[in-house]
Amino acid sequence: MSAALVKGQNGPLNTNDVVISVQIAAPADLSALLVTESGKVRTDADFVFFNQPSGPGVNLQPGPGGQPAALMISLAAVPADIAQIRAVITLDDPGNNFGRITAPVAVVSDSAGNTLFEYRVEGLNTESIVIALEVYRRQGAWKVRAVGQGYAGGFAALVTDHGVQVNAPQQPAAPAQPEQYAPSGGYPPPADQYGQSGGYPPPADQYGQSGGYPPPADQHGQSGGYPPPADQFAPTGGYPPPGGGAPGYPPPGGGYAPPPAPAQAPSMSKDLPRDHAVSLVKGQSVNLRKEGGAALTYVKMGLGWDPVKRGGIFGNRAVDIDLDASVVMFADTAPVDVVYYGSLASKDGSIRHQGDNLTGEGAGDDEVILVDLTRIPTHVTSLLFVVTSYKGHTFEQVANAFCRLIDGGNNAELARYTLAGGMPFTAMVMAKVYRNGNGADWKMEALGEGFQAKHPGEAVPQLARFLG
Repeated sequence: MSAALVKGQNGPLNTNDVVISVQIAAPADLSALLVTESGKVRTDADFVFFNQPSGPGVNLQPGPGGQPAALMISLAAVPADIAQIRAVITLDDPGNNFGRITAPVAVVSDSAGNTLFEYRVEGLNTESIVIALEVYRRQGAWKVRAVGQGYAGGFAALVTDHGVQVNAPQQPAAPAQPEQYAPSGGYPPPADQYGQSGGYPPPADQYGQSGGYPPPADQHGQSGGYPPPADQFAPTGGYPPPGGGAPGYPPPGGGYAPPPAPAQAPSMSKDLPRDHAVSLVKGQSVNLRKEGGAALTYVKMGLGWDPVKRGGIFGNRAVDIDLDASVVMFADTAPVDVVYYGSLASKDGSIRHQGDNLTGEGAGDDEVILVDLTRIPTHVTSLLFVVTSYKGHTFEQVANAFCRLIDGGNNAELARYTLAGGMPFTAMVMAKVYRNGNGADWKMEALGEGFQAKHPGEAVPQLARFLG
């Protein structure tokens, strides 16, 4: 006869062969961490998961009817210095969370299939990972405990906290000196150069919501007092380099080609060429009119990125990098409206967001924002195009991120800015579009300045410093 456990409760295991399985209403993986008294694995071999299905005394076996694989544990074969075997449930879709599905049930059985214990893992909310059960030694015998500890730090963070060695991010190859106003080409940089993913804290259950701006901070699991003061993220002359420096990237030294002489730098009032796209570098700007022609009236801003692939013990599974494009409208330094995934059009109808992309999979633009420059109210002086990382990945972990300006009339690419190397920030001001002189014409400037924010509600209070 089986016993139902509640969180924190334990029970004896009087059999040598134990099976832990999961009944769950969403695609998920079951894995095991074999840890010593210190709570750490001895080596990576003590981590049993989909890409390493066998460990000392523990094996993964296919589960029934679309359910996750089960953990087959031979207690007699578990090494003597292993004190606990922690059974971990990980939802396949990190955008999902346990609060949105029926509580999973962890089942402990003997080798004949007789149920010994059941534990309904309740009380979870935004987590997509949970340590469900642990099998542990106590005074020479084995017992099982219902744990139910949700883990907000992400799969990689969980195993790292338990001592599993995750491959360090690879250093990106030194980018070639970008041409000033050269025809497009030579980008994007090779995929996967930014290396391993970090954690992905809160899931995306607020997408598509209607209502006012900004979304409440607690929807995203943020603690009080956030965002921190903007000035703590301001460039200080170290990394990233200040936007007002030399236009060449990377900085001189270390075998790189030196930046071009100031006399060769492009004019800040240059019009868009007729026959090719402009490849911008940080700090450069162009007039939003074609060379010798009329000013542009209808443009699109496209954002693209690629998901990073897990290497090493994580196999080839892609990490979902959820970047969100938004545009903030300013009257001088005062924000007047925001267009983002939760509010897809400006109040005046001049700006429209084409919808959210949760992964970055596929070629081309992942998110597109349409801007009718003729309809923007006269008191609006600047537009800041911002990218935020909803799950907390930094731009060190994002491959091939770029923004590009597109002619809304013929869909021709006009200008592109590609991030040259990663930065340790979760948000980026990619570009600024602002009124030029008399207010009738517009200019675009590539910024590429990083700061810390995971959604527009955290970003807006920090943006005034990018308007100068």
